[in-house]
Amino acid sequence: MGKFVIKKTPSGGFNFSLFAANKEKIAVASQIYTTKAACKKGMESVGKNAVKCIAEDRVEDQTLKNPVAKTNPKFEIYFDKAGLYRYRLIASNGESIAMSEEGYKSKSGVMNGIKSVSVNAVDAEIVDETLDK
Repeated sequence: MGKFVIKKTPSGGFNFSLFAANKEKIAVASQIYTTKAACKKGMESVGKNAVKCIAEDRVEDQTLKNPVAKTNPKFEIYFDKAGLYRYRLIASNGESIAMSEEGYKSKSGVMNGIKSVSVNAVDAEIVDETLDK
């Protein structure tokens, strides 16, 4: 089972990271949320949309010469500035809600990352690191 970790940003907002069962960070929030409740909704959206994208083959590979456009929600695969593969998860409303933490050297690696998000985000444990200890 995966784990979402909520943290407070230096600006006072909230963001999350998603960890796989093996404790590897596999995704981060694509935005900073102004409230913790909005951050939690973002995490729920990652789980719901990631599963739908895998089930309905909604992975748009923008690294191809002629990519096949997919409707939202979808995962997008793209190259970063270093030439590595990355993904971002786009929600139904067109907003990016999560992205890969690091670049991947191969397309099979980025696809494994996408599949890991769809498995680990569902019913993930939530660890709130913003609470006073």
